[in-house]
Amino acid sequence: MPVYQYRGYRNDGGSAAGIIDAENARVARLKLRKEGVFPTDVVEQGQPSVRRQNGSRAKATYQPGRSATLTSNDLALMTRQFATLLIAGLPLVDALGILVDQAEKKSAKALFADIREQIRGGKSLSAVLETYEKDFSSIYVHMVRAGEASGALDQILFRLAEFLEKQSALKHKVTNAVLYPTLMLVVGISVLFFLMTFVVPKITAVFADMNQALPWPTVVLMSVSSFFADYWMAVVGLIISVIFLVRRSIRTEKGRMAADRITLRLPLIGDVARMVSISRLTGTLATMLASGVQLLDALDVSKRVMNNRVLEEAVEGARQNIREGETIADPLKRSGEFPALVTHMIAVGERSGEMEEMLRRVSQIFDGEVERVITRLTSLMEPIMILAMGIIVFFIVVAILLPIFEMGQMVH
Repeated sequence: MPVYQYRGYRNDGGSAAGIIDAENARVARLKLRKEGVFPTDVVEQGQPSVRRQNGSRAKATYQPGRSATLTSNDLALMTRQFATLLIAGLPLVDALGILVDQAEKKSAKALFADIREQIRGGKSLSAVLETYEKDFSSIYVHMVRAGEASGALDQILFRLAEFLEKQSALKHKVTNAVLYPTLMLVVGISVLFFLMTFVVPKITAVFADMNQALPWPTVVLMSVSSFFADYWMAVVGLIISVIFLVRRSIRTEKGRMAADRITLRLPLIGDVARMVSISRLTGTLATMLASGVQLLDALDVSKRVMNNRVLEEAVEGARQNIREGETIADPLKRSGEFPALVTHMIAVGERSGEMEEMLRRVSQIFDGEVERVITRLTSLMEPIMILAMGIIVFFIVVAILLPIFEMGQMVH
């Protein structure tokens, strides 16, 4: 059934816009009137634009090439719903029609409607999804294509939904763990900067007129606060410039490689980054191999989810060696970037013929290890940051009070 994009007015005079299923434009207008909408424009979905009242052209709701329509959570939920509908025996087009009805965002409705219309036109699902690269990753497209080839699209979509949910949970876990310490650090630095720049100079200005030697903590405090009071704009400008240059450097291949190499060498943080990348690689590779994707193609796609150029390069080197007849474990071991546990379990999987299961176990092991390390790291970061802030504040208070005590003793 065609999908029409409409604009109009409600009974209360408010504007209305959206999409609706109907046999033709006339039926679409009748449906809208029954719903209390008086349409001014009704155009079949897929047309490049919709005519406004003043004769100008309005862009369609969904515009390929712009920012992604679906978030990671939206994609995981949609995939699970899609898989459930197909497992229930619904035809592909009908299942997409239900997704159109269930979608809450107008842009998502238009996306699914556009996909459905292209499939009606004779295209395969994987070919259609490939054109929406910002909404459906290469992993998604490859697995859908493997599902179409094997005739088990419903099962592979269900497996894909589980994979997306797992990746989303891991991402949120890491983000939430880093968010609180980062927020504390930013707030603490901001408060100290404000104190040293605007508050402390006004207090220590009284000590400058004293004709006596000041305690060394007071001298240090006055020097630091004087520097920030005189050059705070230069300090802020320097910080912004450094951030800008670092971000610009990371956008280059050489800079990104250097940044990722430094990240992997950092204490604790490097271990977490390495484990997260390996978990993503093994989890993605296990899912793709279980779905019927060829090993070389699966490695080529899976390495992109690692988000670390150093490890991606190691996987690409292993991929080239595999093309020449080697196993997976040996070149990964020679790279020196993967722990012995990973290469050993992959080697066992190759010998036993249970590669997918071994990769899945590696992913589970490293997921648990990431959670354990992050929990330990965050539990240590909070008291350390509180202690550091307490020491700095204590130093400021002592530096201010010492001259006052000395003045009191002189009076007595």
